[in-house]
Amino acid sequence: MENTPLAPPHAPAPAARGRVLVVDDDPTVAEVVVGYLHRAGYAVERAGDGPAALERFAAARPDLVVLDLMLPAMDGFEVCRRMRAHGPVPVIMLTARGDEEDRILGLETGADDYVTKPFSPRELVLRVESVLRRAGAGAPAAEEARPLSGAGLRLDPVARSASRDGVGLALTLREFDLLAFLLRYPGRAFGREELMREVWGWDFGDLSTVTVHIRRLRGKVEQDPARPRLIRTVWGVGYRLDLPGDGEDAEAEEVAEATAVGAVADAAEVTGRPEVTGRPEVTGRPEGAGRPEGAGRA
Repeated sequence: MENTPLAPPHAPAPAARGRVLVVDDDPTVAEVVVGYLHRAGYAVERAGDGPAALERFAAARPDLVVLDLMLPAMDGFEVCRRMRAHGPVPVIMLTARGDEEDRILGLETGADDYVTKPFSPRELVLRVESVLRRAGAGAPAAEEARPLSGAGLRLDPVARSASRDGVGLALTLREFDLLAFLLRYPGRAFGREELMREVWGWDFGDLSTVTVHIRRLRGKVEQDPARPRLIRTVWGVGYRLDLPGDGEDAEAEEVAEATAVGAVADAAEVTGRPEVTGRPEVTGRPEGAGRPEGAGRA
């Protein structure tokens, strides 16, 4: 009689790539998002409203939160604020409201990304992967691990700590990565598409994400954010970090820039047209991305 081989014991389930909390009161949307994240290898929990999300968050801190803006009882902005009050956690806002003000408010609340419904679930998974990658499992490469400093700023990429003049800076994940990148390349101008690709590893997305993070970063590192001396706007190009002593003509450049801005403002007042800085930019977007962004300033 032929022996029937015994079935091998159940192998342990492979370790999840990360724990994600999905907060959405629409069961259809939540089911789709959870399904795609599960298939991508993530451990996923669900919550249908703000209080339930905060309860799950307190019970077991997730690696990332996908958070709907329009929630019953407590909106996503407030949920995000309360989560971030307990410590840094990556947050991707998920909403049907695509207005720029909502997007900016979501990012300024501490969200790391903002995805507008209807959206591609595959794109959302890519966003999750990108944010978690930047949140940083594993040690940075040697070049990226070295401390960075200049103009009173000091960043430690390994400890993920930042300070100015000895005072700690409360930076979000994206703000930290953006400032670290600029400190590695002082005096060099980068376009917004280039910053999005080089800093966060995205080949797609809303350019206003860069604009908002530059604005937020200026508010934390500049002595006078209305007249930035460190993170400068390079008209028609993007942004550049200037450190003291980087250029002999820095003061002359600042005077010329102020004169140019004043001339634009004066012309706008005379003609009745709003002030326009920079050039209109339009980027191709995947399904569900926000509207093309017109000219604007950080």
